[in-house]
Amino acid sequence: MPWADLAKAFRLDLLAKLALAVVLGGAIGLEREIKAKPAGLRTNILICIGAVLLTDVSTRIGLVDGGLRVGDPARLAAQIVSGIGFLGAGTIMQGSGMVTGLTSAATIWVVAALGIAIGAGFYVEAAGAGALVTVVLASLPRVEHRIRRFRRIVNYTIRTKPGTGLDSLRDTLDAHGITIVSQQAYDHMDDRTYEMRLTGPAIQFETLHETLKARKDVLSVHGGA
Repeated sequence: MPWADLAKAFRLDLLAKLALAVVLGGAIGLEREIKAKPAGLRTNILICIGAVLLTDVSTRIGLVDGGLRVGDPARLAAQIVSGIGFLGAGTIMQGSGMVTGLTSAATIWVVAALGIAIGAGFYVEAAGAGALVTVVLASLPRVEHRIRRFRRIVNYTIRTKPGTGLDSLRDTLDAHGITIVSQQAYDHMDDRTYEMRLTGPAIQFETLHETLKARKDVLSVHGGA
């Protein structure tokens, strides 16, 4: 049997696509696995393989004798893009005033995109994008960490119970490495409100809001933008 007929019979082209999906999805998944993220090695490989298979099917399912195409193959790819959102949403969690899992959700989405590209036969584009995604995931966290350590100035409005002293609030701020640039206190019948201008490492403001709200003498906290 000629090589061309053998390759066509056993769909060796599809096998090559699936192998590339394992390599690219695995490279991204390995980085996620090392960092103990929700979507790790197996998840990213399976997503990429699934997207490849569905895209390959979508390009062939409408073909009839003579090479004519019936229907729009892009419709199935579009359903992959929208459907993968449900899987990505499952990795996003909110708690303690912080949202986590966004990077994992974005990774799932881009791995599906890689699968679509591979399934459509765009090997070079998929390989280049896969390498770039791996570099971004592996390298940029260090850059983000440095950025989050930069000092910033933030305005806060802290409403407390009557008589709450500034020194008490200052202790909480000092524990986060945050200092008061300026402040004004306004006493009312039901509360004491502090208008503060604070400065400190940007990363410390991520937990300050919830720490202040957890105090029994603090009624509400506004600011942080």
